[in-house]
Amino acid sequence: QVQLVESGGGLVQAGGSLRLSCAASGRSISIYSMGWFRQVPGKERDFVATISWGGKSTYYADSVKGRFTISRDNAKSTVTLQMNSLKPEDTAVYYCAASPWGWNTAYLSDGKNYNYWGQGTQVTVSA
Repeated sequence: QVQLVESGGGLVQAGGSLRLSCAASGRSISIYSMGWFRQVPGKERDFVATISWGGKSTYYADSVKGRFTISRDNAKSTVTLQMNSLKPEDTAVYYCAASPWGWNTAYLSDGKNYNYWGQGTQVTVSA
């Protein structure tokens, strides 16, 4: 079992930055690929970014590529999403998730392939 807790959300103006953190407890996350997803009320949860077990491989949704950076520290059991140049359309609840799948971007961009989820943190970007 892995418990995930997100933090770092908040209100920011367009063009600003936020840094989301995901703290894991329970089983070590070093054996999991990790991902970030986001959801707007009334819409499906969308893939944002994913990172491989060791952190050497990353993959991003086109909508955030070049603006967001995912990283991980397995020793500290944390995963981070640095979000720069934020836009109002980035407003959503952001979720951290853990997947037992190895590196496969098709699988890891699909939320159905993640076993563990955090409770989410709200990010609001004002125009």
